[in-house]
Amino acid sequence: MRSGWQALDKASFGLIYGAIMVLSILMALDHQPSAPYRPAIILFGSMLAMTLARALAALLSHGLETGEKIMNVAAFRAAWSGSHPILTVAIVPTAFCIVAGLGWVNVVMAFFLSQFYCVVLLAIMGARTGWIISGGIWHPFMGALSAGGFGSSLAAMRYALT
Repeated sequence: MRSGWQALDKASFGLIYGAIMVLSILMALDHQPSAPYRPAIILFGSMLAMTLARALAALLSHGLETGEKIMNVAAFRAAWSGSHPILTVAIVPTAFCIVAGLGWVNVVMAFFLSQFYCVVLLAIMGARTGWIISGGIWHPFMGALSAGGFGSSLAAMRYALT
């Protein structure tokens, strides 16, 4: 019974990759009161740049490997395939940073909520992977623990490095 999960399963690479990228960018972000929206701009801009770099690399490498023409809609579509979930992950953390810029929450809370969101997303994807592999309770639990633990480790590095 995969029908309700098919869209999530199809987007899984981008969601996982995006969550890890967001956690990595959050490690390096700082808040400056004189530029309250800077974290949001850096976060989304970095995610966009890395996603476009991934798509360009896919486009050019495909042309090099196959000799096929790459300046057409089909090639661009194939290169962009799977990229929108990566950017989708960045929307919620970017919104948290904008809310912090507006002064509705403090930056520490915005960063924490962003990290929590990414860790929960990774845990869900880990649990889903465990479920697909074997069902039951053990593999989904271990998948959630492993993927969520990896995300938690990245989130903790932000505090260990400062």
